Amino acid sequence: MPLPTPFARFAAVPALAAMLLAGPPAGAGEASSEARLGELRKSFTLDGQPVPPQVFRDFGDGDLADSGAIWLTVDLRAAIGSNLYFADVTTREGWRTQVRHDEDTKLDETSSYRFVGTTKDKLLIAVSAFSGGGSGMFYTLHVMDAAIAPGFDNDGKRYDRIALTNLRSLALGDRWNGTVAIDGDRITVTTEPGTPANTEDKTQTASFTAERP
Repeated sequence: MPLPTPFARFAAVPALAAMLLAGPPAGAGEASSEARLGELRKSFTLDGQPVPPQVFRDFGDGDLADSGAIWLTVDLRAAIGSNLYFADVTTREGWRTQVRHDEDTKLDETSSYRFVGTTKDKLLIAVSAFSGGGSGMFYTLHVMDAAIAPGFDNDGKRYDRIALTNLRSLALGDRWNGTVAIDGDRITVTTEPGTPANTEDKTQTASFTAERP
């Protein structure tokens, strides 16, 4: 089937447009861990490379049979450029997408996300979209935290992981169409009518506070 296209179904708030287009901070040489963390919070990239969209599949988007996510934290320094997330990342209208072809089912599994921004309390907000190859495109709002997590590499040398942790997932529904706004730590989700995610004839609005447990 043709590549599912969630791109027209999510509108970012205009005030966030500059953030969505922002690139990584300029600088030469190896970035510090604090600089990496700042880059991630600003543009959802690390060392200039986007967070792999398939990370959201593993945060629970691709496992609709279970009631909650099982994999909660990923080391982004290890994830970016890894064999696990090797598929090319394409960008269109603010959406970043990876496609994995399943040779058994002959279907294309599509993982996409759009970074919304960072809250006052430095939590990261993104809307993801996942399709296993059927007609459905399932959208989820993710509230995430990022931190420096010291550890050791395979040679036993000290190594600062950049750990991205999924704190909360809010299902937006199949073929969702709407907007997400950040005001301080308050998140407002507006869902337009006319899709399986909102079969009513009026716009639905919900809001909540993004917070750490």
